Amino acid sequence: MHIRDLPYADPGEPDARSGPRFLLWLGRNQLGGQLKSLAWGLLHFLGIAALPYMVGLAVQAVIDGSGARLALAGGVILLAGLAIAGGDTMLHRTAVTNWITAAARVQQLLARRTARLGAALTRRVAAGEVVAVSTGDVEKIGWFVEALSRFAAAAVTVLVVCVGLVVYQPALGVVVAVGIPVLAIAVLPLLPRATRRADHQREKAGRATELASDTVAGLRVLRGIGGEELFLERYRLASQEVRAAAVRSARMWAVISAIQVLLPGLLLIGLVWHGVHLAREGRVTVGELVTVYSAVMLLNYPLRHFEEIAMAYSFSRPSAKRAARVLSLERTTGAEGTEEGPSAAPAGAVAAPAGEPVAPAGEPVAPAGGSVAPAGDLYDPATGLLAPAGRLTAVVCGDPDAAGRLAERLGGHPAFETDLPSVRLGGVPLDGLPLDTARTAVLVQDKDPVLLSGTLRSLLDVPSSGKVGPQRALAAAQCADVLDALVQGSVADDPMDAHLTERGRSLSGGQRQRLALARSLVTDPEALVLDEPTSAVDSHTEARIADGLRELRTGRTTVVLTSSPLLLDRAERVVFLREGQVAAVGVHRELVVTQPGYRAVVTRETDEEAAEGAGAVRAGHRPADDGPGSAAPRARVDIIDIEETA
Repeated sequence: MHIRDLPYADPGEPDARSGPRFLLWLGRNQLGGQLKSLAWGLLHFLGIAALPYMVGLAVQAVIDGSGARLALAGGVILLAGLAIAGGDTMLHRTAVTNWITAAARVQQLLARRTARLGAALTRRVAAGEVVAVSTGDVEKIGWFVEALSRFAAAAVTVLVVCVGLVVYQPALGVVVAVGIPVLAIAVLPLLPRATRRADHQREKAGRATELASDTVAGLRVLRGIGGEELFLERYRLASQEVRAAAVRSARMWAVISAIQVLLPGLLLIGLVWHGVHLAREGRVTVGELVTVYSAVMLLNYPLRHFEEIAMAYSFSRPSAKRAARVLSLERTTGAEGTEEGPSAAPAGAVAAPAGEPVAPAGEPVAPAGGSVAPAGDLYDPATGLLAPAGRLTAVVCGDPDAAGRLAERLGGHPAFETDLPSVRLGGVPLDGLPLDTARTAVLVQDKDPVLLSGTLRSLLDVPSSGKVGPQRALAAAQCADVLDALVQGSVADDPMDAHLTERGRSLSGGQRQRLALARSLVTDPEALVLDEPTSAVDSHTEARIADGLRELRTGRTTVVLTSSPLLLDRAERVVFLREGQVAAVGVHRELVVTQPGYRAVVTRETDEEAAEGAGAVRAGHRPADDGPGSAAPRARVDIIDIEETA
């Protein structure tokens, strides 16, 4: 494959059972490029190997006074020089191509795995490790793949030269044939220790990268609590550990390099000493001695590739292990997978209020292979949560982590809880749908959405239904002041052409949240799940966002996981979860009065205040409902006693 043909149409399914197996899989997929590199490498190295024979022939021709043999030797040396130059040029081209294509294949695999896992990835693997794998580790894996063919060419050349010297001059060739393999394997006892030190260095470097990534991501929070110096000191310590590990690793590789220089030198000294004695006895000619000496001298070059492949493998093995660990992660599916039964509500689940749609019971599951995304009620059998189609449903959990896991599960790509049944949309299990179809049907915006660098226009240029334009979405998300801030900090007059920094770090937390919300609204999915979309927004703006969200998403299914009274008051339906199960369903104003647990979560009520409120309710008093719409009929509230149904 040529570099111009990248990216791959299909990078393949990797063997991620272990690091070595992953490297072997990469090598097999690069077989064509490896063979090309091997061929050019053989031309290059064999051209080098031919020089000693021709030099020896030329020296002997001068001694014998043979002009014809001297001319022949000169012509062959010229051809060998051309072979060396051409082979080296093409070897470099093919080897670098192997490196780049292997690295590109790994990066495509990582990108595809990241897209499949979504937000679940960073819950199962540290963000810093993902960064380390997709940057430094990819280069080291590519280095091993690139060095493999050059090592193979060097090994074949060494074998050919040793056999040729034995045939050419047995008395000296046997010494070389015995000595060269000893040189090649002399460093093998040191390789396990060098590999362990390299692994230790990579481990320390990975931890330092993770710490740096996490520190940069939370820099704004660290500044707010004055924790910069603490984390800076931690990074200094981690950096010094990396330095110490790198020095220990470098010392071992320096010893290996020194041995690779010392032993060939000793072989040359012994060979010359033995050859001189043979020449004095007349058993070898001067030309033969020069040939053998030159061959051993030039063999130092291909022998260097033995050291390189050992170093490349020791550095790439832990990198391949980390890459294989990421690539082996799979999307979690329900305990019953796509074989789940009908989506009837589990025993003890809350019945929907009168007149509201319920999750289908006893209906056959629609096929999950079509390209059209399903529509209908969004139902979670694990909690009993039902979000009726076309309505704005708010969910109160009380536990932010539980809310985050519920949001992931509602999107069809949970990070944990693999034993739970699949969420259903219109009766279709989301875990059984193709990933692109599931994400078209249900879009999840988590607590910390990421804003990529680029223009605002590119940020909002996302796959969508086309029914909601960027301007409507920005208006609903109350982004007017964000647009003004972008124009002031940009040379562009149109805010859509203003540039956003990485992760929107030039904006406040509330501004980033609103832009992320606008992006989600532009997408206009069948079902939209928002996890605390206004946690960093002031109350006045939050009230306007709630109104805009309800108006823009009219007729579309929207689920908001929040404890904000302003959002809850605008919701058409509020579901209160307690201990992972639906405890009550109704509207905000009713639940605040009748549900102490709900009231404690929403109003941050203390234990003493909760006791007073409960006493007032038992005495027959009801708190005044002084908000707008207090005269409206109250919706029925269905409450479950968790202890009774457990």
